Amino acid sequence: MVGGRSEYPELWAFLESLHHGELLSGTVAAIERFGVFVALDDGPDHPVFPGVGFITVPELSWRRFEAASDVVQVGQRVSCEFLQFDTWNLEARLSLRATQPDPFQAFAGGIAVGQTLHGQVTKLVPFGVFVEVADGIEGLVHLRELTWTPVRTPSDAVQVGDQVTVVVTGIDRERRRLALSRRPASSEHE
Repeated sequence: MVGGRSEYPELWAFLESLHHGELLSGTVAAIERFGVFVALDDGPDHPVFPGVGFITVPELSWRRFEAASDVVQVGQRVSCEFLQFDTWNLEARLSLRATQPDPFQAFAGGIAVGQTLHGQVTKLVPFGVFVEVADGIEGLVHLRELTWTPVRTPSDAVQVGDQVTVVVTGIDRERRRLALSRRPASSEHE
């Protein structure tokens, strides 16, 4: 623990005054593999960290990325939504992605189960493959949905970079998941 209320009364008072959903502005002070420190415009300095605001990696963007530096740069101005007061680290947990529209929700609103889509295989996993069907929108084709004849591994059917045609079999807006199949619904194969 960084310190208690009596050690850092100004910092505690500032953090306790924040409300969930409030927009806070600041400057990216440091980028680490586990997240991004933000020096908040209206906040006091942090006694240990480069900023009193902190954005965890999942809260940086709706889109998949390799490194935090793919999303923000040190010195960049950001506006973030306040999520919570982390009393252990004495920091404001922030979300950059909460200030941006969720591309999955917009995409999901324009498609339907049974619809055919075209995309590119982006990742092979033991249980299937991920296919990007729109910019930043990926769905899972489960191993059993890759081909009509069973395959042991995804690489027996496709490779990363392959262009494929898929059918939407499920849309989970709450969990932001898209289920796909390469086996179109057809009575001749059933």
